Amino acid sequence: MHPHSDESPAPRPVGARSVDPRKLRADDLRYLLAVSRTGRLVTAADALGVDHTTVSRRIAALEKSLGLRLIERGAEGWTLTDIGRAVSESARVIEEAIDRVVDTVTGQDSPSLHGTVRVSAPDGFGTVFATPALVRVRRRHPRLQVELITATRQLALRPSGFDLALVIGVPAGSHLVTEHLTDYTLGLYASDDYLTRYGRPETVAELREHPLIFYIESMLQVGDLDIERHLPGMTPAFSSTNVFAQLEATQQGAGIGVLPAFLAQRT
Repeated sequence: MHPHSDESPAPRPVGARSVDPRKLRADDLRYLLAVSRTGRLVTAADALGVDHTTVSRRIAALEKSLGLRLIERGAEGWTLTDIGRAVSESARVIEEAIDRVVDTVTGQDSPSLHGTVRVSAPDGFGTVFATPALVRVRRRHPRLQVELITATRQLALRPSGFDLALVIGVPAGSHLVTEHLTDYTLGLYASDDYLTRYGRPETVAELREHPLIFYIESMLQVGDLDIERHLPGMTPAFSSTNVFAQLEATQQGAGIGVLPAFLAQRT
């Protein structure tokens, strides 16, 4: 029988990895953060003031130190693996600490935001609501770089390349933290000139006799905007991936537009 010692190490869980923290370079984590925000090595390099080969080399070194794959190539650039996202989230405190050091040295009385924040939003909502909000943020934090991507699309199951995404509907995926902002209403709209020429449809049957203006069905990836869900059996006569083109076509009398109420009511 061996004597029991309270100082004996606890058994290591099966499958646990051994990582020597002395071999980790904290600065490499900042490179991973930059790629997580942009999804592009070149863009991340510009933000860090280096070339893209340096970004690639530093992330490769980080992956070697951890013994894990942190990024992988996706359809729209580089995306983080599950463990890559977890590592980058933990690494944010390093970037925040550096920013606090800068504030201390430059004599900032109150902390200010630094770096780049990238927001993804649909065309209409991004222009009408997100843009004014981001302008207000920039006024309070002039050293912050703001990037707004506008596209009406489904959010990927493994999102990357942005810090905040505004989407229509409930995004799929257990890795996402979501919050309901507001209800989204679609309506049927037409110009006065169009209604004078072709009349106002009063029923769905009469509506079928009019050209419809909406998204290109084959290129739309947002289930909540599926025309079959709202107007079964109808096919748009004028389609566009851009809601502002749809609005302009409606104003030009090309047909009846299926438009967001918040956008149509502003004109």
